[in-house]
Amino acid sequence: MKTVDQYEFNQYIMNNVRDVIQDYQLIKPQDRIALGLSGGKDSVLTLHLLVELMEELDFELIAVSIDEGVSGYRNEGIDAARANADKLGIELVEGSFKNEFGFTLDQVSNLYQSACIPCGVFRRQLLNKISKELGADKLATGHNLDDEIQSFLMSFAKADFRRFSKFGPKLDKIHPDLIPRIKPLWKIPEKDVGTWAVMNKVDVHFAECPYSHTSLRAKVKNYLNQVEGKRKGTKLSILESFSQTFKFEKKEIVIGQCKLCSAPSSLNICKACEMVEDIKNRIK
Repeated sequence: MKTVDQYEFNQYIMNNVRDVIQDYQLIKPQDRIALGLSGGKDSVLTLHLLVELMEELDFELIAVSIDEGVSGYRNEGIDAARANADKLGIELVEGSFKNEFGFTLDQVSNLYQSACIPCGVFRRQLLNKISKELGADKLATGHNLDDEIQSFLMSFAKADFRRFSKFGPKLDKIHPDLIPRIKPLWKIPEKDVGTWAVMNKVDVHFAECPYSHTSLRAKVKNYLNQVEGKRKGTKLSILESFSQTFKFEKKEIVIGQCKLCSAPSSLNICKACEMVEDIKNRIK
């Protein structure tokens, strides 16, 4: 069995990300990039790669970590985020569900079929809010190839065609207060991210969220891994198929402001405020 050369593997990862950034113009000179840094392997890899590219592409970088409030899990991720940001000399700004919304994910996890539902809503809202406060031009996330096709298949299965415009390595700016997201790892398989972390002995939080098994994503992920195991290259083929089929499906979305918190929203009341009110009523 051929041994994987560390230098060649690292070059493959870097060239993949550099090509995606350049091909899709994810970063422009003088951009201020906020990075969602959970401490997991995907966001930590994104941090290391962007730090290496900062001088070459002439941009600023700041990291943002969110404490959702998951006991026995999130603290280790935050510690890994702090360690990597400190080692690379990148400022880390931290936010939390408790401080922003008044409760932890643990406290509301039993109110919904899956804890991932409120977590996704609140995490997106808080990441965008902090990124805006930091004056960021883009918000980078660690979404990899597996994440992208899982999300697409989930939306496809639920006939949620409105979400198709949110796929791809770069989202356009559709509201002054909504920071566009970029996904530098868009074409990198999840297993390669894990290989990079182990091979380079990087301090990352490998544990999965204890609530992840309740989500549809977990089931889709297992199915795709089974298919990939039988036919290597299937995941990349799915991504390329989606890219070609729906690349002209970008539809104009009218975005206003939430009447309660003033956050960007396509509805009068944003999903986060609606969910906070729902949670308060359920707790009563």
